[in-house]
Amino acid sequence: MTKNLYSILLLLLSPTLLLSQAVEVSPPDFIKTIKFKSNTTQGQLPILKLGEPLVLEFDALNANEEDFYYVIEHFNFDWTPSVLAKAEYLRGLDNQRIMEYYNSFNTYQVYSHYKLQIPNIQTRGLLKSGNYMISIYDEYDELMFSRKFMIYEDLVNVGVSVKRSRDVTVIDEKQSVDLVVATNSINFNNPLETIKTLIIQNNNLNTSISDLKPQYTLGNELIYKYDTESAFWGGNEYLWFENKDVRTSNVGVQFIDLKDIYQSYLYPNIARAGRPYTYNPDLNGNFQVTAAERLNTDIEADYTMVHFSLLNEELKDKDIHVYGNFNAFAIEPLTKMEFNPESGKYEVSFRFKQGFYNYKYVVVDIDTGELDEGAISGNYWQTENNYKVLVYYRDLGARFDKLIGYGEATSVNISN
Repeated sequence: MTKNLYSILLLLLSPTLLLSQAVEVSPPDFIKTIKFKSNTTQGQLPILKLGEPLVLEFDALNANEEDFYYVIEHFNFDWTPSVLAKAEYLRGLDNQRIMEYYNSFNTYQVYSHYKLQIPNIQTRGLLKSGNYMISIYDEYDELMFSRKFMIYEDLVNVGVSVKRSRDVTVIDEKQSVDLVVATNSINFNNPLETIKTLIIQNNNLNTSISDLKPQYTLGNELIYKYDTESAFWGGNEYLWFENKDVRTSNVGVQFIDLKDIYQSYLYPNIARAGRPYTYNPDLNGNFQVTAAERLNTDIEADYTMVHFSLLNEELKDKDIHVYGNFNAFAIEPLTKMEFNPESGKYEVSFRFKQGFYNYKYVVVDIDTGELDEGAISGNYWQTENNYKVLVYYRDLGARFDKLIGYGEATSVNISN
C-alpha cells in the first residue's frame, strides 16, 4: 500500500485525526547527524524565506546504501493538518527517492551520507508560507524520522527586545520577550483572532510560547509587553566539546581511545545550579560538523563514541538526560544517563560525528515526563539566549495560516 493511499484511508476511517497535532519522530539509532543547511545556519531550526532552497542532510550508519523517500506536508499554526491540497502548496511531486548520496571515505565508522535539496527535478518548489513537516521513509514505507520547518513571507516588521522578568520573584532567573508587529501593507482585520505569534528560545520548539494576543494597537503597530506570559527561564550557557581531531584530545575531551571506533572521554561535569554565573560563548545548543585535515566533512569526518559523565547524587523518581540540538532537543532512551554507584557519576555514551557540539544536562520527572532544564545547569537572567519570533495571519475566510513575519534578537543587550 502506498503512503498516499494509506493516509487517505486513515482520514476516511478516523476524521478525528484531522485535529491531531503533528509531532516530530526521532530516527532509529543508525541514522545520525540530521541537519538543515542554508547560507548562514547548520543544524538549526530551519526558518526559510519563501523561495529560499531547503537542504536536508543525514547519515545512515548501517552501510546498506538504502533507498529513502521524502514526503512534505503543510500544517496550520497549531500543527494540525491544513486543508490545502498538495498541489496548492507544492509545485511538482513529493514521495520521491533521495537521489544524492555518497559513501564515507577513510573512516572507521562506515556510513552513507544523504542530501536532499528542494527545488529539484521532481519537487520544483514550495508555494505557500506556513508550517511544514518533512518525513523520511525507507523503501518499505516505514517512517524513519520527521522534522518541522517553517517558510515565511516578509510582509510585516517584527521588532523583538529582551528584558529581565517583570516578576520580582524570578527576576534573577527569567527573561521576558517584548514584541512590536508593524506593517503598511496589511490592514489587520480583528487582530485578536487573526494574528498568532510563536516565540522560540534557542531554536527549541519544545519550550516555545505560542498564541499571545496583542495588548495594544498604536496606529499600524501591534504591541506585546507581557509581565509573565512571554517570560522564559534564562537557563545557563551550554557546555561544549570538540572532537575535530580524533587522534588527540580537544576542547572538553579528557582522553581518547581506539576500539572498533575512536572513543572520546569528556571531562566530568558538575552541577552548576546555585553557583555564580560565568559567561562563556556558545552556539545556544547547536552544533557544527568539522574535521581537521579533511576536505569534505560530509563523507570524511569520522564518528566517535562520546562518553559523558556528571558528578551528581542519585536522584529518586527522576532521570537525567544529555540535551541539545544534536537530536533536535529530543528526550529519548539514547540520551538517558545511568547512575554508577562506584564512581558516583551519571554516565552515558553515544556516537557523534566529528565537530563542535553544545550540550547540557536536564532532569525529567519519571511519572509526569515534566522537563526541568535548570535543575542541573541553573537559571540566570544574564545568560545569552537567542529568540526567534514568528507571526502568523489568517484573514477572515482564509483557508490556511500564512507566516507573514519573522524577527530575531539575543539577550546580549538585555535591559530592565
